[in-house]
Amino acid sequence: MKDLKFIKKGQDFLKIALVNLVILLVFLELGSLGWYFVKHKQFFYTREKPKDKFSVGINLEGVRLRESIVQRFHPFFGFIQKPSADFRPGFKVNNYGFISPYDYPFKKTKPNQFIIGVFGGSVASDYAIFQVQNQILPRYLKQLPALKDREFIILSFATAGYKQPQQLLILNYFLALDQELDMVVNIDGFNEVALSNLNNKNKIDLAMPSIQHILPLTNIANNSLSTTAMKETIAIKESKVRINRGLKSMQECKLAACDALTSVYVLNLINNYRKDVIRFEKERNQTQNDDGGSVVYINLNNSVMKDDAAFEQMAQSWAKSSIFMNKVLSASNVPYFHVFQPNQYYQTKRVFSEAEKRIAFNKDTPYAKAVELGYPALFKKLPNLAKNNINLVNAVNVFDQTKDAVYVDSCCHYNQAGEVVFSNYVGGEILERLRKEERNKKK
Repeated sequence: MKDLKFIKKGQDFLKIALVNLVILLVFLELGSLGWYFVKHKQFFYTREKPKDKFSVGINLEGVRLRESIVQRFHPFFGFIQKPSADFRPGFKVNNYGFISPYDYPFKKTKPNQFIIGVFGGSVASDYAIFQVQNQILPRYLKQLPALKDREFIILSFATAGYKQPQQLLILNYFLALDQELDMVVNIDGFNEVALSNLNNKNKIDLAMPSIQHILPLTNIANNSLSTTAMKETIAIKESKVRINRGLKSMQECKLAACDALTSVYVLNLINNYRKDVIRFEKERNQTQNDDGGSVVYINLNNSVMKDDAAFEQMAQSWAKSSIFMNKVLSASNVPYFHVFQPNQYYQTKRVFSEAEKRIAFNKDTPYAKAVELGYPALFKKLPNLAKNNINLVNAVNVFDQTKDAVYVDSCCHYNQAGEVVFSNYVGGEILERLRKEERNKKK
C-alpha cells in the first residue's frame, strides 16, 4: 500500500514537473520571439529563411571560417588575400585578391556602364561591398542628369591592411593594364598612422607594407613560427569547426528558442576564436632577432624614429600619394575623391553609450595613441591637399549626431548602421562636389 502511495506521489510530482517544464519552454519561446523581433525587425516564423551562414544574423567580422592564413605575398602590392571563388553570396576573392563580383581588369560590357574604383584598407573594402549590395553612392550619383541612366559598377581595389603608398601603386598598376575607371574613391587615414606606427616601433621603413601583415608571412616563409603560435593555430581551427556547426544549426532552427540559444553559443565561440587569434597574432608577429637568412627583404631603419618625426613623415607620404593619385587620374578626366575616415580613437563631439564603449575601445590597443598623434599630423596636410585641388571629404565627425552604436570592433570598422550613415555622408558630399563643378563649368 505504501508503495502505491509512493508511486502516486511520484506520478504527481512528474506531472507537475512536466507542466512547469512546458510553461518554461513556452515562456522561453515567447521571450525568444520578442528578442528575435527586436534584433531583426521581423517575426521569426514568417522570416526569410537564411540561405547561408552569413545571413543568420551573427556578426562574423574578422572570422575566417575556412583558413587561418588568408594573405599571400604579391610582388607588386606587398600582400593580397588568397583568391577564392567561395567568399560570400555575390562576391569572391578575385584573381588579384580583391573582394569583388568580378575578375580584373574589368572591361565594360555595355556603353552606359560607369565604373567606380574604391581604394584603401579594410574600411574601404567594407564600403565597396556595402555599395555593391545597397547602391547608396549610385543613388546619389543618379541625381545628376548626365548619370541618371548609367549602370554603376563598383570595383574594390581595397584590402585590409593597405596604406599609402599601396593605393597609389595599385592604381598605377591597374591603369597600366588598361583598367577603365570613371571615378575613384580613396578611403584612408587610419591605416596610414596606426599601421605605419607599428612599422616604426619595429624599425621597419614607414613606406613599407604593414609589418602586422608582412611579418607573419615572412615568418611562415622562413619556417620560424613558434610552438605557441602553432598551438594557437590548432585552437583556432577547432573553434572554426564548432562555429561552422553552430551556424549550420541556426540555419536549420525551427523554433525561436533554438535560434536564440544557438546564437548565444555561437557568439561565445566567436569571442573565444577572436581571443585565440589575438594571441596567435601577438606570437607570430614577434620580430626575429636575426633575419640574415630571411628569403624576404624588408627595408629597415637603424632606430625607432621619434613620434613627431615619424608622424610627420607618415603624413607627408599620405598627402603626396593622394596628390599623385589625383594627378594621374586628372590626366584622363577621372574625378578623384579622397575620404578621410572616422575613427573612435580620434576624439570628436560624439557621445558613446556604455554598451558601445565596451565594443569600440580597448585600453591595450596600440592604435589609440597612433590615432591621437597621427590624425592631427594628417590634418596639417589638408591645406596642401586643397592647394593641389584634391576633393577631400573629411568624414571624421560623421557619427557625431547619431546615437546608435556604429562601431563593430575596437579597431576601426563600422556595423550596418554605421555603414549607412557613412555611405550617405560620402554620397551626399560627392554629389554636391560634382554639382558645384557643373555649375562652375557653366559660368
